[in-house]
Amino acid sequence: MSASVAAPRTAVPQGTPKGPRRGWARTGKYAAVVALLVFTLFPVWFMLSTALNGRASSGTDALFPTHLTFEHFTKALGDGGFGTFMLNSALVTLITVVASGILALLGAVAMARFRFRMRTTLMVLILVVQMLPAEALVIPLFLQMKDLRMLNSLLGLAIVYTAFSLPFAIWNLRGFVAAVPVEVEEAAYVDGASWWRMFRSVLLPLVTPGLIATSAFAFVMAWEEFTFALTFMSDENMMTVGVGLQQFLGKNTNDWGGLMAASTLVTIPVMVVFVLAQRRLTSGLVSGAVK
Repeated sequence: MSASVAAPRTAVPQGTPKGPRRGWARTGKYAAVVALLVFTLFPVWFMLSTALNGRASSGTDALFPTHLTFEHFTKALGDGGFGTFMLNSALVTLITVVASGILALLGAVAMARFRFRMRTTLMVLILVVQMLPAEALVIPLFLQMKDLRMLNSLLGLAIVYTAFSLPFAIWNLRGFVAAVPVEVEEAAYVDGASWWRMFRSVLLPLVTPGLIATSAFAFVMAWEEFTFALTFMSDENMMTVGVGLQQFLGKNTNDWGGLMAASTLVTIPVMVVFVLAQRRLTSGLVSGAVK
């Protein structure tokens, strides 16, 4: 008699969808991703479609441009003076990013490495400043800038932006500095390095991801800010892009094509910065949250 040998059964992990269930789960996942992309990217597509639509209409009643043209961009940069607004914003943003990066890094080093009186109180005050809404400080800052004669000044606007960028930057960078072992710095001192040489060659490269993350947020805040720029700048030649977008909105009619073209010009630098700093930005935010 020949004995039949049963084929071994393959163990199926519990909780794993089988057959049609796995297919439906994958289809639902793809559908959710597509829906999220459509919801996120539709405003961008509508902005580009309106900016490139040359049809003589309101400019907001077509999802696809019927006649491609760059007339709106030319008008925004020429007659609209948006080139001047972008130059003003670029100057203010550059000063804000550089100043906030330097001051925040030095402040983070002081908070993480040095022990002094009222250190904890100062850290709490920095956190409290970050919680305050910007609208609550508009009038006090306006009066202060008026006394300092810094209204209609790009430097004064950059100083205000730097002050608002520092709390988040200091708290974020403090985690990076604290995560660097003190022994690494002591080893540099043993090798004969000065504090500045240790800071430049040892500490700065280790906290660069956090510095890039905080600089990116300072860039976005300074580039797109509206409230302070509207309050402090009454001279049209000193306005930034956030305030400059208002000129396309009239009392009776709105230039939607020019508005969307100008909005596209405002969006491009932000996209470029985040694409270039994407890898460092992601690692900086994750590391800052963990450390």
